[in-house]
Amino acid sequence: MPSRTSLSLPKDDHVKEKLKLVQNFLHVDAQDQLTSLEEKMKSSEISMEVYISKVKALLGKELHLENGSHVDGVEQNGKTNGLTNGSHKLEEAEDVSMDVLEEEEAVKSPTAPKGKVGRRSKANSDAKKSPVSTRVTRNSGKQQSIMSMFSKSPEEKRLKTPPPKCQDCRQYLDDSDLKFFQGDPDNALDEPEMLTDERLSLFDSNEDGFESYEDLPQHKITNFSVYDKHGHLCPFDSGLIEKNVELYFSSVVKPIYDDNPCLDGGVPAKKLGPINAWWITGFDGGEKALIGFTTAFADYILMQPSEEYAPIFALMQEKIYMSKIVVEFLQKNREATYEDLLNKIETTVPPAGLNFNCFTEDTLLRHAQFVVEQVESYDEAGDSDEQPIIVTPCMRDLIKLAGVTLGKRRAARRQAIRHPTKIEKDSKGPTKATTTKLVYQIFDTFFSDQIEQNDKESTGVKRQRCGVCEVCQSPDCGKCAACKDMIKFGGSGKSKQACKQRRCPNLAVKEAEDDENIEEEDVPVEKVKKVSHAKRKKQTQCNITWIGEPVQTEGKRQYYSKVCVNDEVLEVGDCVSVSSEDPSIPLYLARITSLWEDSHGKMFHAHWFLRGIHTVLGECSDPLELVIVDECEDMQLNYVQGQVNVTYKAPSNNWFMEGGLDVDLKVIEDDGKSFFYQFWYDTDFARFEMPPKTSLSDDCKFKFCGSCVRTNERKEQEQPRAFESITDEDDDSKVLYALACFKGEQFKVGDSVYLPPDAFSFSVKPASPVKRSHRKDDVDEDLYPEYYRKSSDYIKGSNLDAPDPFRIGRIKEIFCHRRSNGKPDTSEVKLRLYKFYRPENTHKGVKASYHADINQLYWSDEEVTVDMIEVLGRCQVEYGEDLNESVQEYSNGGLDRFYFLEAYNAKTKSFEDPPNHARSAVHKGKGKGKGKGKGKGKALAAQEPQDAQNEPQTLKVPKYRTLDVFSGCGGLSEGFHQTGISETLWAIEMWEPAAQAFRLNNPGSTVFTEDCNVLLKLVMSGEKTNSLGQKLPQKGDVEMLCGGPPCQGFSGMNRFNSRTYSAFKNSLVVSYLSYCDYYRPKFFLLENVRNFVSFKSSMVLKLTLRCLVRMGYQCTFGVLQAGQYGVAQTRRRAIILAAAPGEELPRYPEPLHVFAPRACSLSVVVDDKKYVSNVTRGNGGIYRTITVRDTMSDLPEIRNGASALEISYNGEPQSWFQRQIRGTQYQPILRDHICKDMSALVEGRMRHIPLAPGSDWRDLPNIEIRLRDGTLTKKLRYTHSDKKNGRSGTGALRGVCTCAGGKPCDPADRQFNTLIPWCLPHTGNRHNHWAGLYGRLEWDGFFSTTVTNPEPMGKQGRVLHAEQHRVVSVRECARSQGFPDTYRFFGNILDKHRQVGNAVPPPLSRAIGLEIKKCIMERMKEEQATENIKQEKMDVSD
Repeated sequence: MPSRTSLSLPKDDHVKEKLKLVQNFLHVDAQDQLTSLEEKMKSSEISMEVYISKVKALLGKELHLENGSHVDGVEQNGKTNGLTNGSHKLEEAEDVSMDVLEEEEAVKSPTAPKGKVGRRSKANSDAKKSPVSTRVTRNSGKQQSIMSMFSKSPEEKRLKTPPPKCQDCRQYLDDSDLKFFQGDPDNALDEPEMLTDERLSLFDSNEDGFESYEDLPQHKITNFSVYDKHGHLCPFDSGLIEKNVELYFSSVVKPIYDDNPCLDGGVPAKKLGPINAWWITGFDGGEKALIGFTTAFADYILMQPSEEYAPIFALMQEKIYMSKIVVEFLQKNREATYEDLLNKIETTVPPAGLNFNCFTEDTLLRHAQFVVEQVESYDEAGDSDEQPIIVTPCMRDLIKLAGVTLGKRRAARRQAIRHPTKIEKDSKGPTKATTTKLVYQIFDTFFSDQIEQNDKESTGVKRQRCGVCEVCQSPDCGKCAACKDMIKFGGSGKSKQACKQRRCPNLAVKEAEDDENIEEEDVPVEKVKKVSHAKRKKQTQCNITWIGEPVQTEGKRQYYSKVCVNDEVLEVGDCVSVSSEDPSIPLYLARITSLWEDSHGKMFHAHWFLRGIHTVLGECSDPLELVIVDECEDMQLNYVQGQVNVTYKAPSNNWFMEGGLDVDLKVIEDDGKSFFYQFWYDTDFARFEMPPKTSLSDDCKFKFCGSCVRTNERKEQEQPRAFESITDEDDDSKVLYALACFKGEQFKVGDSVYLPPDAFSFSVKPASPVKRSHRKDDVDEDLYPEYYRKSSDYIKGSNLDAPDPFRIGRIKEIFCHRRSNGKPDTSEVKLRLYKFYRPENTHKGVKASYHADINQLYWSDEEVTVDMIEVLGRCQVEYGEDLNESVQEYSNGGLDRFYFLEAYNAKTKSFEDPPNHARSAVHKGKGKGKGKGKGKGKALAAQEPQDAQNEPQTLKVPKYRTLDVFSGCGGLSEGFHQTGISETLWAIEMWEPAAQAFRLNNPGSTVFTEDCNVLLKLVMSGEKTNSLGQKLPQKGDVEMLCGGPPCQGFSGMNRFNSRTYSAFKNSLVVSYLSYCDYYRPKFFLLENVRNFVSFKSSMVLKLTLRCLVRMGYQCTFGVLQAGQYGVAQTRRRAIILAAAPGEELPRYPEPLHVFAPRACSLSVVVDDKKYVSNVTRGNGGIYRTITVRDTMSDLPEIRNGASALEISYNGEPQSWFQRQIRGTQYQPILRDHICKDMSALVEGRMRHIPLAPGSDWRDLPNIEIRLRDGTLTKKLRYTHSDKKNGRSGTGALRGVCTCAGGKPCDPADRQFNTLIPWCLPHTGNRHNHWAGLYGRLEWDGFFSTTVTNPEPMGKQGRVLHAEQHRVVSVRECARSQGFPDTYRFFGNILDKHRQVGNAVPPPLSRAIGLEIKKCIMERMKEEQATENIKQEKMDVSD
């Protein structure tokens, strides 16, 4: 074959000669570059090859820009013999255009076998017979050449251009890692010759060659190298073969039966190929996969690479082995997070004999595309009703982070994976849920209907595919079961399944995503008010006559006790139906609370019932169950449709022991006219409570309406009222009073009150943190190429928007202004207050608050007048010196307790002794007015020592015997123990390290380390102990049940289908509800992730509440933000509370600390109605927010990988939080201040993240650095123009992959071992620029939700210490969750992180515990009062 010489520069002088010719035509800077290149070559800084490639790149670019056309000297197509024994000829066109057509001599060969889909080999092409066939390489024509990208306009010449790449293997020509094939030995044979060598040949070479054989011969190869036609060693798995790039290999070929990789007995062969396909056949019984090549002549199974090719081949083995780990891990742990997978990968030791010694996150991201494709092919092989692994949370995170293109392999089918990686199916799965009859019936009956319904609806509506990925656009295969059922392929068309090859991966992943990221923003939802009844009811023609005489007359109203409507006798207290104008709405139902006649005609007062379907339960409710609501109205009797029977279903006397019995789900028979109710329902808060007790006096029993009474009471409480006017003051303008009532609380002069932050301001303008932009303007864009992505000023985890805590004042006067007639205007009660300063309100600012107690104030003589309607509640402020106990004991005695030791003078900016009038107001022992109202004032009873002195001392709350299911290391129980309401006698935790941690902290508890289903089964079948001899709690033993069931299996899919339904039916939520039904505790708490209330369009929530309601529990749900209860962390959690009949249903605790408003949207929308928890103070709080500085500034400095389990504190606590968390027992030993040892590359990145607030990966410099393991990183190369972000200010490109310009990704663009992780700019445009990855905590901010494994590229990337170059330690995470420093964790560092990350923050459960305590106290007081009355009666009768 003739070889071209026009520009191939084989000799030095040839080069010089050519250069002289063009030198004068070049730009000055190009001439300079040429000179410097020549010097570098002479001084041996660069090799001849690199010199030539760079010169040609330069010339190509220069001439191309000059002429606007290709370099004239370049032939568009030519012939070359490629490689001959190691001599290396460069083709001239390689760096100019991608559209080069190659003409090669086609080799006569048999057609490739059908089973292997490879790229069209030359052998398969139709031009088989012609001696020369042209074949287009790499989609010619579609793709712009690098050169043509720059032929935009003359002024763009200054723009920076990407370095030249080889047109075939796509490697950078100036890359130090680019290696050349070193040539074949002299005795190496060509492929046809080698195949007939007697050492291999199993047949004689006849003239038919081996075309008579059906299958290609198979051989093994060892000492192999793979290279392109320029001799560049290159990987064969990066999509080159699929793009028809010719790859060849040289090796020693051995017979198929020879397992020894040594060279003996093999045949050296040269330039085998080109490779038509490569494939993997499962793991050969061990850990290694078999990899093979197919050429036109034979199949080759790979054994050992040559020394020079070994590093490239190691990556291939690495990714194959990696995909095996991933699939096997996810198959057994479908709920695993990305961080869990990283942990698995980093702790897996690669098998011996592979060329690598450990796996890192970089390895995973490098191979993500391949791993995901393997997962796809695994899913395809699985059952269609099984949830695919591709939608697990972990895979979704990996796909997003690494920018994986889904469905690529499946559409192309270029790489035949003959036997997909063999992975044992994990048949274990979750154990079948143990359920009580009641719980089972609710789930089963509801679901069988629901699924039928869904199947009916789903025809035609369901979006089956995204429509844009390659899978969607490929044709139906016609071969799979789904296709065979299609009408067009002659099937019945019943199954309506998509072709197996075309099941859209994007849609599955997107659905799973949607379910996870349910919008949590506030959606303004119209509140459904039942009052609009009046407008939509229908009058009926009817005959109405009173029965008997009027029983009472008031003004023009005559009240009756009975009436006859259409021959039906109705009495006061009967229930009736009223039809709606809209025939699709079921009948309205009401109780008649009074009957009368006046000028409007014959009337009745309707106290409405609400049907279950109109509560939060929706379609899950019992169709015959009603609830009482506080809604009523006056109506004409001719609206009545007829009488209905509504019975009250009271809990039975033996209710606590009835759990787990076989019950009939039907409460009453459905005759169309009968209904029942158990609860009063609060429509705003979705609270089901025992119906309020009402006592009727005889005089008003014909016109008593409980709804009216309660509504009026509420209105009355919402208006402040002043009492006991103090007459001796002769003030013309106002009347003074001794006390006032508001919201059910009494306020007296001298009491202290909370007010909203805008109620008054201070005369000192605090040195508040200025909201300054953290963006720098003068950034060197070439050094910090990703900084431009930081356009928003919002920093995650920042407290800049957090509101001020409530203002506190002491009442000096309660007064009303006099009207012109001298009488007081009682509609507006005013308060004159002394202002209290908090430490941060003084001139010292925020710094002062950091060291001070959170409840410390300063007296001031500044006064202010406010409207009483603004008051948010009452608190207690005492002068520290006047207390009978230590400030510490006083403060721990309850919430709402503040103290002051000094007064603050704003004029002189000085602190002084408080004046006498500040001290005298202490009113010792007088008992401040106790709250009389229901629900609002209760708090105070528990909190005031004076009250405690007046009460008989018997009110000691007993500790409830508690069972904690899914207890983890015990966060939930810890908070309850701190309030003194419970002792956890039993805990169930399957994961051994967490169970051990629970034992360490609760030595008196019995901890069961087994499946909760197994335990419940044992108890229900009458067993007293488990297999280990541990005593099981029996019916009647458990008074409180708490736990957070994991939502495995059903959290990922939005609609229920038969598969997700069965996963749900067997889920731990169902088991947990069965525990509740069996044991019937007095209080029940279910804690879960925020989205628990939204899963499956809130179906999970509805069915949970439905079960509790059917058991007879009062219940409600809400979402709480842990940051509002005293931790420096945002963590929203759904909490379902339930109380047995006879107990009070707890309310949700009011927030204690102010917190960032963005993290506090806690409302939940169910069926288009917005629900809020009962919290009245909204986003406000009585204390300032807790910051990262409060949490951990006192901990000693440690390094990346610190592993000393016990060290000393090296200092005193700095903040209130630190004093609390270290505990009262003085402990010099600090435990678990240990942090993960990050890989050298990750550590290098952490070192380069600046310390400024809001710093993250976008602040990384693009430089080479030497890592601690001695290796050098590479600079990230920007090689593509970015459609979205344009170019940098210096004209540099911003894209790192072809997808930046809107084309599909090119695997050859991936880069590794760079300081700026390649995958982040790759997918940043789609994912909010990956804000927060490699992010530092901010001293004045808060933690993102504490995760189970801190990873800088994990879901929560803000895990770097505020000023040390490491991730947060276990103890720092434990403090961010509010665990005391004395709390123990168990296992290795990752076990400990996981225990902390999965826990409920104890301060959150403590706040809930205090609310439960209030309810218990309230009930005890009522019982005591009843007891006293009985006693009095007995005394009287004696």
